[in-house]
Formats: sequence, structure tokens, C-alpha cells
Amino acid sequence: MSDTPNLRQAALDYHEFPRPGKLEIRATKPLANGRDLARAYSPGVAEACLEIKEDPANAARYTSRGNLVAVVSNGTAVLGLGNIGALASKPVMEGKAVLFKKFAAIDCFDIEVDETDPEKLADIVCALEPSFGAINLEDIKAPDCFIVEKLCRERMGIPVFHDDQHGTAIVVGAAATNALHVAGKKFEDIKIVSTGGGAAGIACLNMLLKLGVKRENVWLCDIHGLVYEGREIDMNPAKSEFAQATDKRTLDDVIAGADMFLGLSGPGVLKPEHVGQMTAQPIVFALANPTPEILPDDARAVAPDAIIATGRSDFPNQVNNVLCFPFIFRGALDVGATTINDEMQLACIEGIAALARETTSAEAAAAYRGEQLTFGPDYLIPKPFDPRLVGIVSSAVAKAAMETGVAQRPIDDLEAYKEKLDGSVFKSALLMRPVFEAARAKSRRIVFAEGEDERVLRAAQAMLEETTERPILIGRPDVIEKRIERAGLTFKLNEHVDLVNPENDPRYRDYWGTYHSLMSRRGVTPDLARAVMRTNTTAIGAVMVQRDEADSLICGTFGEFRWHMNYLTQILGRKGLHPVGALSMMILEDGPLFIADTHVHMEPSASELAEIVEGAARHVRRFGLEPRIALCTQSQFGNQPGGSGARMREAIAHLDASPRDFCYEGEMNIDTALDPELRQRIMPDGRMDGAANVLVFANADAASGVRNILKMKGGGLEVGPILMGMGNRAHIVSPSITARGLLNMSAIAGTPVAHYG
Repeated sequence: MSDTPNLRQAALDYHEFPRPGKLEIRATKPLANGRDLARAYSPGVAEACLEIKEDPANAARYTSRGNLVAVVSNGTAVLGLGNIGALASKPVMEGKAVLFKKFAAIDCFDIEVDETDPEKLADIVCALEPSFGAINLEDIKAPDCFIVEKLCRERMGIPVFHDDQHGTAIVVGAAATNALHVAGKKFEDIKIVSTGGGAAGIACLNMLLKLGVKRENVWLCDIHGLVYEGREIDMNPAKSEFAQATDKRTLDDVIAGADMFLGLSGPGVLKPEHVGQMTAQPIVFALANPTPEILPDDARAVAPDAIIATGRSDFPNQVNNVLCFPFIFRGALDVGATTINDEMQLACIEGIAALARETTSAEAAAAYRGEQLTFGPDYLIPKPFDPRLVGIVSSAVAKAAMETGVAQRPIDDLEAYKEKLDGSVFKSALLMRPVFEAARAKSRRIVFAEGEDERVLRAAQAMLEETTERPILIGRPDVIEKRIERAGLTFKLNEHVDLVNPENDPRYRDYWGTYHSLMSRRGVTPDLARAVMRTNTTAIGAVMVQRDEADSLICGTFGEFRWHMNYLTQILGRKGLHPVGALSMMILEDGPLFIADTHVHMEPSASELAEIVEGAARHVRRFGLEPRIALCTQSQFGNQPGGSGARMREAIAHLDASPRDFCYEGEMNIDTALDPELRQRIMPDGRMDGAANVLVFANADAASGVRNILKMKGGGLEVGPILMGMGNRAHIVSPSITARGLLNMSAIAGTPVAHYG
């Protein structure tokens, strides 16, 4: 239950408003007319039915079954609440379904069954097999859960996974793997004392055995004391596997010399004096919820070097099943696995553990701002909101399924599969692929004006890991080094990245001299040039590009766009280069939509609009897309004589004056640009087929407004703005950009000019 009345009411309101519950059903196909109805239902649906009757594997092609999981519970062992019954467990099961969708894009139905007989419950679950691609058993009390899972696994040809057992065991296995890594110990050498003989506790111990722990080194205690050979009270076959031949009877008798304590029992079970009897740098996994077997502060009072995990989110190292179940099911479903076997579970463990040992993603850092996310005693396992989990873990699970022969639909290219998974969470990944590939063709030097910004530092780390580019940071080295350490990044200044220190750099004389020579007849004195080169990092970066010490500059993580553009134009606006416009790619649910000009020209002239259109066409092709450009305004194909419509018509005339190898049309309204049927009615002889993918506006207010509405209300992810007309020598981003956005911009900046066409 929630700790305070306010939290309780907030939780209830969350479940009730704006509509009850946490789930809804949405159609994936249009149903707008009689033709759609004839395909979705009678008579067209019969064709899909007959295909499945001919070959049951076709169900994964023609229905949602291949991406559909059932979360099944009878509510007899709901975490922290006990036997509350099937109906009362429904909010938990709905929540589980939401997590499947959020973290792995898996559709899910929660099914609460009012049946406590394990064999009858197994019969019900088995009868559901035609509907689902996999079954997640949840919150069924022990030992009934063992029976239900065993019967279902024997009788069903789809994965059946009791998450309370195996999900917990997998995350404990990953955390234990890394805890031993930190402590410098090995599974085969450690002594484990565990409290809790329920489903999760037994499954965790069995998993630790698979990881190398010796059975004779495991000491299991429950509410009745030590599990020993000959004990009769509260025993079952699963628990008896860990019975010790000993005259010891209590936790007090066996805790001395333990390397690891594993608690899945209740509050206060482990005392500080128990921790004091364990080995140096003891591993304490106190996983009881909501109150652990021992609080971390109490454990550290007697063992300051203890490595501690709990089941709570307000302490480091939360053992949370959401690190496992969405991703193991994702991999299993995608290869049509008939089961989830030991090898798939071990692959899941290794994927989770390995990810924690890497640098933290910028997305996870943003979701958990203020927390230390650097691998070590307080960061053994990744955070659930680390978007890399689905690609790393699910592809490892799929690979293990194929290698062990349980995959009915093997994947030919695992690397492409992983890229596709990454693309499902990094919305820009697939669209940015051709840009990254072009950028890798040549190693370029990208200078960041705001080199002290944490987003820039994380982007630099990602550049080193994912590209061939060389980052250059402008900033104070002591500030940058502190922020690198705080963020858990691994690169080193002047070894992996280059540095320009505005306060003390040997090139200072050369830089202000260059700036003065460029600006001496524009009112810039030597003193002013010196001052600018000490304080203005955008100007410093532009001078570096001008001197060919960098290939491209990225600036704008703070400050106003035109302020930055002023210095770029002063220093780099020569040899025919000038800002043409700013182009933003908005990645929406149904694909990308490009918007221009959002920043450069407040009221572009007709000739400037023509330049914007030409620049947009070049840049859209960099993403492997064919441009279809609509010139948008309130006027529509000449129906308003003056204003912005006249400028748009004049821009069309500029474009028509020379042959063009791309499609453009206008002037028109936005809905006309995006709706081909509407456009066909208004302009039957138009030159554009299909929906426009580029919208060019008559003023920056309109372009920027559409861009921001799509971003804030339409769920659009922005790539850009891309500064057109500067030969890819500089780009000005917006202050709201993320580290991932900066990485994308570095790839755009890293593409050699030859790729522009």
C-alpha cells in the first residue's frame, strides 16, 4: 500500500482518470469504408482463415498472435498483498500488460481466472493456446505455480514463463554476476545463505546453480529455520533439493562466512550482527517488498564495503523483473520459440549484466537524473528505461533459441534484427542509417562549441562507439573531466577527443588573429577580437572550421539561433556559402515529415523560398527518401491574389525556370499537401502523387509553430534543425536537443560534402 494518503489518492486517480484502467484495444488497419469492412470481416476474412487452416504457422502472418502474450493469474500470491483473489489482482495484471507494450512493443491481454485448483487452472491456460504466442504466469502461490507451469510446458507448444520464478531469477543472476565481478569472486567459490522457500527463492537458487554455484554451498532457510535432511514440516520436492545434511537449524547457525545473502522472505530477517559475520565485501540481496530483510544503511553500518541490492526503487540496485520479461518474450516471439529454455534465460542474464558494465545511455541518465549510473557497487544492473535493453537482450535470447533448436522462425540476419529492435525505441535509428553509413566513409573532425554540456559529452561518447568521427570539445578541462566522471563516461581528453580550452590554449594568438583578419573592416579591433576568442565558443569553433582544424561545427545547445548564426555567417559565410534555411525532420508514428524554414528567414522572399526548396530536396535524399515538396500557405492554387500566396507562386516560377529532378507543388494548404485524395479533387492535373513529405512555409512563424506542435502534441521526434546552405560546415541545434539528437547531428555534420549532390 502507498505510504501516504496523498500518494494513495494519486495512485487511485491514475487508475480511474481520464478513463478507468490502463489498457485499451486499437485497430491496426483502417476501417473507413465498405471496402475495408469487406477485407476485415466477411467475405475477405475467410481467406486468412483458410490460409491458417492449411498451415497453422500462418497465424503469425495474418493475425496478431505472433506478438500477443497472455498474463494469467488467479491472484493467490500478489506481490506485497498475498491472496487477494483474481478480481483484485486485475490492476496488477493490467500494469504488467502496459510494461510489455512500453518496453518491448508486445501486445498483451490480462486474464484473471477464478480457479485455485492448479490442475484445473493449467487446463484453462492450455485451452488458450490458439489465441496467444506466449503465456506469462503471474502471482500464483507456491507450490501451485510449479504444478501449473510444469503441466502447461508439457502440453503447450508456445513459451510458458512464470515470471515470479524465472524473471526474478534472471535479474538476480545478472545482479549477482556483476556483484561478484566487483568483489573479485567466482560463483563456484562462494557460500550462499538464502531466506525464503517460495517460488521466487527456489528459482533464484536454481539459477545460481546454473551459473556455477555448488549445491553444497547453498544454505536455505524459511520461516521454520534451516532446510535440512529429514525435516518434515512445510516441505515440498523443490525445497527438499536444497536440504543440507547437518545438525544446524537456524539462520544464526549458518550465516558465518557467507559470501552472499539472498533474501526473498520478509522484513527484518537479516540482522546487522548477521552481516558482521559474513565475509569481507559481503553481497546482500535483501529483496523483500516493501520492507527488505535489512535496510541498506543498517547493513553498511557494520560492513561499509557491502554490495547491496533490494526490490525497492528508492535504493540503488533495484532487482526489478521489468529488466527481463519484456525482452525475453520479445526474442522468443520473434523467432517463434516453442519454449523459453535454460540457454535463453542464461543469454538474457549475460545481456543484462553486460549492458550494466557499459557506459550509461543518455536516455537512462535523463530518466534517472541525479543518480550515479556508473558500473560499480551501486550500479550492478541497468535501469529499466535504458533503451538499449531490447536490442541487446532480445537479440541474445533469439540467438540462443535458434542455437538450441526451439525457434520455428529463425532469423537470417541477427545484426539487422538488432538494428530493427533499436529502431523501435530509437525512433531515428532506421531513418538515420544511410546518414551514418555515409558518415563512416570518411573520418571527420566535429567540434562542439558547448563542450561542457553533459549532453555533448554523452554524444561524444556515442560518437566514439558508433562512428569514425573525432569529437573536439571547447571548454574548461577541469569542468569537463568532472562531468565525464560524474556521468560514468570512459573517454579521455586529448587521447580520445581533442580539447580547446578558451582560458588557456596555445592557439589563442592564431585564433584571434584569424578572427581579426576576417573582421577588421567590420569594426572589430584587435582587443575585441581577443575578447571574442576568450569568451565566445561558437566563434572559436567557426574559426577552427575556417582554419581547417575541424570539418564541421555544432553549436546551439543554449542561446538563441540567430545569435549563433551571426558568428557563423561572419566567419564561414564566404566563397558562396550563406544560410539558406533550417530544415527539421519530424519522425512521426506514420513516418518522417520535413519542415522548413524554421529559423533562418522570418519572411523569405520568392528567390529564398526557391533556395529552401532546393536545399530541402538535397537533404531529404541523404535519408534515402525521395522528396515530395509542398509549398504551404493559406492560399491554394491561386485562389488568393496577394500576400504569402503571391510569394509562393513566384517561388514556383523560379523553380520552373530550370529543370528539376525532384517533385514540388504549390501553393496549397497543409491538409491538401498531406491528403492526396483531397488534392486530386482540387487540382486533378497536379504534378505530385501521394502525400507530401516536405512542407515549406512562407514564414518562420508558421514553420516553427507546426514543428513545435508536432513535437509537443504529436509525439514527433526531431532530427535537426539542419542548417542548409553552409556546405555542412556548421549546424545550429535547439536548446531542447537530446544527447541522441546531438549524435544524429554529428552524423549529418560528418557526411562529406561530396554526398550532398
